[in-house]
Amino acid sequence: MRLIVGLGNPGAQYVRTRHNIGFRIVRAVAASEQLDAWRSRFDARLVQAPALDALLVLPQTYMNASGDAVAPIVAFYKIDIADILVVCDDINLPFARLRVRRGGSDGGNNGLKSITYSLGTQEYPRLRFGVGRATMDAIGTVLGPFTGEEEKVLPATIDRAMAGVRAFCVDGLDAAIERVNAFGGDPPPVQPPTDPVDP
Repeated sequence: MRLIVGLGNPGAQYVRTRHNIGFRIVRAVAASEQLDAWRSRFDARLVQAPALDALLVLPQTYMNASGDAVAPIVAFYKIDIADILVVCDDINLPFARLRVRRGGSDGGNNGLKSITYSLGTQEYPRLRFGVGRATMDAIGTVLGPFTGEEEKVLPATIDRAMAGVRAFCVDGLDAAIERVNAFGGDPPPVQPPTDPVDP
């Protein structure tokens, strides 16, 4: 079984913030699978996704303590580290750029930092969603909302992230990397229409 963890903060005031894009993506996966039987356990919201052979998780501990929810779930369900995919925001990536990594540093994301500490390793897969950084105020950026123009772009980018999650669940990490990281993590280039060939 795979474990898909969306990072974010609980509470209505955080729903539309950049820091909660992990929540939004995992909720979108659940909605697309017509899953609504969320339950509360391990300081998290959980729902089984049978078609994906996955457990979808939204930690309710606040971002900085995400590992306090993730580690007990990993232990209880005996999840291999390689079968965990953490979906989170990344202030160091341009807006709407996606990146799947096998592991590595937390990149300043306190949710990843907490998970790394609680699991005792940083070698777990993660899908990073670029939220951009307009100012040097990192906290203000991640706790602020997306702009109206960014919100228009989000649905298509969330769809690309969801495709990466599905690839990870169904075909594994290499397939997710290939799918998400194509074109540098940006949307595929738009192909110009071809002129019909005259007979």
